[in-house]
Amino acid sequence: MKTIVLIRHAKSSWDHDVNDLKRPLSERGLSDASLLAKAFMAYNFKPDAIYSSPAKRALSTCNIFMENLSLSEELLSIEEQVYDFGGNRVLQFIKALDNDFERVMIFGHNHAFTALTNSLGDMAIDNLPTSGLVMIHFNVETWKAVTQGTTKMILKPRDFK
Repeated sequence: MKTIVLIRHAKSSWDHDVNDLKRPLSERGLSDASLLAKAFMAYNFKPDAIYSSPAKRALSTCNIFMENLSLSEELLSIEEQVYDFGGNRVLQFIKALDNDFERVMIFGHNHAFTALTNSLGDMAIDNLPTSGLVMIHFNVETWKAVTQGTTKMILKPRDFK
């Protein structure tokens, strides 16, 4: 059994004149990411690996989750391939994951994560909001075999306000 948790980065700030990779989180983004991380703590999910896009907003969201969930920094890898907005690069990345990993968290971007939620899971969504989280289980032995899974949860910040 393989399980993937996709977390869309929290709301970013457009108040800074920086390129896309360096855009920080907004105040709302900081609070929403913390809110979701605390809510997700109740599920006692222990990942074997954590991957983040190199974008500051994704990595900041990842760090908030790791801190709230008391996850070791040794689990984290920053992956250029996750800086994807369509979903194909992230899907290729998922299919190439180390088969020793059963539970993986990935912090990234839309529209990639909405597309992956709809193509890999069994529950359709219109949009995965900022700080949104989706968990999908796959009844397979290898990541390469991942196709259609079972959506186990979708968490959104507004569900906890």
